[in-house]
Amino acid sequence: MDSTTSSRPIGVFDSGVGGLTVAAELRRLLPHEDIYYIGDTARVPYGGKSQATIERYSAEISEMLLAENAKMIVVACNTASALAIPRLENALPIPVTGVIEPGARAAVAATRNGQVGVIGTRGTIHSGAYERAIHALAPDVRVTSRACPMLVPAIEEGWLDDSLTDSIIARYLGDLVPSGIDTLVLGCTHYPLVKSALARYLGPGIRLVDSAENCAIAVRDLLTRHGIGACEKAQGTLRVALTDATDGFLPVAEEALGLTVGEVRIAAVQR
Repeated sequence: MDSTTSSRPIGVFDSGVGGLTVAAELRRLLPHEDIYYIGDTARVPYGGKSQATIERYSAEISEMLLAENAKMIVVACNTASALAIPRLENALPIPVTGVIEPGARAAVAATRNGQVGVIGTRGTIHSGAYERAIHALAPDVRVTSRACPMLVPAIEEGWLDDSLTDSIIARYLGDLVPSGIDTLVLGCTHYPLVKSALARYLGPGIRLVDSAENCAIAVRDLLTRHGIGACEKAQGTLRVALTDATDGFLPVAEEALGLTVGEVRIAAVQR
């Protein structure tokens, strides 16, 4: 292991606060690792933007993480994972991982009847990335997908236990329960923040696959494979930067996820 590389931080980015669900899982699974997180709050949400725009945003944020000496990039955003990872893998000199493939593997393992639902942003759903990843593992699994574009803004506002969020969930998921799915992939890293509301609506018969949790496991495996994991005696830290100030950020991070964020840096980007 290269001790210089191993002591460098894991770079994590998302369009906003949702990727903090990944950061929280990384803190729990890999408490000895330093994490540098960038939330692109100036340009959130990514979900309705074109692939070219998502690729540009992802490249810009990745360059910012490289400037912080990141040893790997974690794309903690389903839309960017679906649309930008091939470009990042070709352009960056460090390992890159996202959330699509870990979520697909977990869904295939979880389903009992071979019927899986996926919810996400318009960009993620229209890309077909989850369908491709699931069918590459299990061609016979039937995948039913729904875009839920209003969920991210509600979560960004911190409306995690709110009747409006419950209404949004019911509006989008109303036809998923009778479709016969027994597993639902939370195909946006914001969505674990409303996991309890989703579980309450769907009932106990549908298993929820948390993309954040499974992404953290994939990061651990990638660090081991490349031999760049930090010393397990180290005490890891979490540093956070946002591309614009946001009122809802600290309550979501600290209260819902149990994270201690501390000082938040503002890192400006061109919009």
